Amino acid sequence: MPSAARALTRHRRPPRARVPLPARAALPAALCLCAALWAVLGFAPRAHAATGWSVAPAGGGRPSFYAEGPPGTVLQDTVSVTNPGRAPVVVRLSGTGLRTVFAEKAGNGIRVPARTRAEVPFTVTVPNGAAPGDRSGAVVARDTRGRTATVAVRLRVGGPALAALTVEHLAVHADRITYELVNRGTTVLVPRLAVRADGVLGRVLDRGPRTLPVHLRPGARLKLTEPWPDRPRWTPSTYG
Repeated sequence: MPSAARALTRHRRPPRARVPLPARAALPAALCLCAALWAVLGFAPRAHAATGWSVAPAGGGRPSFYAEGPPGTVLQDTVSVTNPGRAPVVVRLSGTGLRTVFAEKAGNGIRVPARTRAEVPFTVTVPNGAAPGDRSGAVVARDTRGRTATVAVRLRVGGPALAALTVEHLAVHADRITYELVNRGTTVLVPRLAVRADGVLGRVLDRGPRTLPVHLRPGARLKLTEPWPDRPRWTPSTYG
């Protein structure tokens, strides 16, 4: 994993601390419709609200949270809310995408005085029975004016990672090819696609590999269309 990402650790929930700030501060698939794939793990920068306050993983140096553990594990980290302004702000914290629980009273709003940083512990629970692979969520902070900032949370469920992609329900129409991509593995995939078609007189379509603008989560199914406006009137014998 990138060095900027630090695994969540299991430990007792520390009390919330407020720290003053300085004054200045791809697998081939049949049809010769071929797909290649990679596991995807992205990171988000420090998140700032329009009012100037920001949220980030505590300790500095991490653009996002990263957690790893087997199903049923409870993992802990700390989010930092920084207010460099001249007036206090009240920020409510919540989690999306993953089971996230913040320190007591954090959900009711954290008051962060001017030029101060508040550090709030939280836990992420790996779902029981979750399949191995990558999941994602976010820590969301919202102030009393409705302005928000988010920090990504990346969760890897322990177990063997498997990249498996299938191409299904392939059909050739008058001016296009339709098909479905299915992620049958345990990790998020970004496919690459190549299309070839052979007729009785040889190859009639040959499009080189290109990356598709999709992220397929484990178990996801996506129907796609490949344009073929100049398709011969007769039907090619094989596709790839």
